[in-house]
Amino acid sequence: MLEKTTRMNYLYDFYQSLLTPKQRSYMALYYLDDFSLGEIAEEYNVSRQAVYDNIKRTETMLEEYEKKLLLFKKFQERTKLIEEMEEGLKDATLSQQRLSELVNELAKLD
Repeated sequence: MLEKTTRMNYLYDFYQSLLTPKQRSYMALYYLDDFSLGEIAEEYNVSRQAVYDNIKRTETMLEEYEKKLLLFKKFQERTKLIEEMEEGLKDATLSQQRLSELVNELAKLD
């Protein structure tokens, strides 16, 4: 569950501007502020089922955006490459050639 929450938080960060204000609000309350479905329903004077349906639809939309745009995947790849570069430079184990390869891989992501 924590892994899904983390993924949804990242997808929300990347794609929130593509959501409606209500979708943004429900997702922020549910995933960022840890509100329950009942608390959100009470806040908006709707049923828990309406909140649940909206959140599930929005999750599906976020996954579809990611499938098409790959912003989160590229972010993860970029982070991994940067970490490898930092570790290699810190330990002085990174060759000049490998550093050049990593920089080229980073450039390809953009």
